[in-house]
Amino acid sequence: MTDQRRSVAAVICDARCSDETLQVAETLGEAVIDGGFRLVTGGLGGAMLAASRGARAARSHRPGDVIGILPTYSAGDANEFVEVAICTGMNHARNIIVVASADVVFALGGKSGTLSELALAWKLGKPIIAVGEAPGWAVRVAGTPIDDRRPDHVHGPLPPREAVDLAHRLLAASREPAKEF
Repeated sequence: MTDQRRSVAAVICDARCSDETLQVAETLGEAVIDGGFRLVTGGLGGAMLAASRGARAARSHRPGDVIGILPTYSAGDANEFVEVAICTGMNHARNIIVVASADVVFALGGKSGTLSELALAWKLGKPIIAVGEAPGWAVRVAGTPIDDRRPDHVHGPLPPREAVDLAHRLLAASREPAKEF
């Protein structure tokens, strides 16, 4: 039996950000879907909405590709581009569900919520790629390890399509069997 599950990419980012970051998020959302991933975000506004809008506009979009992990109990709180709204009622604690649901994590800008998601993704062993140049935690940690628990580092910052290409390479390398010496 072959693995039929499509990989999931999380986009973690600010709810409040610049117009430039919104454009990067939208381009990233489109690139994620065209790259064969499903998209998961926190499901609300700002860059989450922009990434979701880009995902829905992607040439390769399929129904159900855009997932929002909401901090509330109401699916009506999701932005209008979310197709699958998962209501947690967990407020910020839903950040663990966002990153745990992903195979790879893309980070844009970032304030304290993004910082918590970066730390959780790191602890869970998820590949992390900083995207764009927006000020915030993503570019601050790019090129460095978050701590000594892992031998790798946060990748980037990269433009959206290059980030998606790198995600494929990182995931392919993690699926290769270990070499015996």
